[in-house]
Amino acid sequence: MENDTGFRFFNTILSCLRLLLLIGITSTLLGQAAAAEPIRILALGDSLTAGYGLAANESFPAQLERELNARGIAVQVINAGVSGDTTAGGLARLDWALSDRPDAVILALGANDGLRAIDPALTRANLAAILDKLSTRNLPVLLAGIYAPPNLGKEYETEFNRIFPDLAAEYDTLLYPFFLAGVATDPALNQEDGIHPTALGVTRLVQQILPYVMRLLQRLPS
Repeated sequence: MENDTGFRFFNTILSCLRLLLLIGITSTLLGQAAAAEPIRILALGDSLTAGYGLAANESFPAQLERELNARGIAVQVINAGVSGDTTAGGLARLDWALSDRPDAVILALGANDGLRAIDPALTRANLAAILDKLSTRNLPVLLAGIYAPPNLGKEYETEFNRIFPDLAAEYDTLLYPFFLAGVATDPALNQEDGIHPTALGVTRLVQQILPYVMRLLQRLPS
């Protein structure tokens, strides 16, 4: 009888150990699966982000994703660029864009506000509202600035160009001062309209902004 009781006790202990081992293995596998999930970066912008005049694989999000993947960083860059969009349009569709559950955001809106000579105060308010929403979700942001067209006058240009550094400081957001740096003034890197980059121009853009994107990734929760 004692041997039988001891045998049952041993089997119970062994079953418990097997169950704990199974739970441990399952937890490890789930952890590995979670770790394998790519980082999701939302690129929220206008035609400069969408890839106007380019093939889908030549757009800014596509080229940035390939560059990061080539560096061994598992990333999915979500193309949330809409041609012709303003900061007001970006704000209106923000909740829809966030349904993709990004881990970080590149905010590149404002070019069409400048082209349409929209009141800089409205542009500032729209961008601030977007940053407010992103802040409540604890999403790290890289704010890509844009410069006002010089033909709108010095006063407009000064007020508009101040928006991006001011908001970056206010929201403790990373700032890339000019989204088209190294591209805008080079005809060889722009399409015939003189506004939108060619595929090679986007490649240059990605090379220029990449160090800032790396800093953005460093702000992700560990």
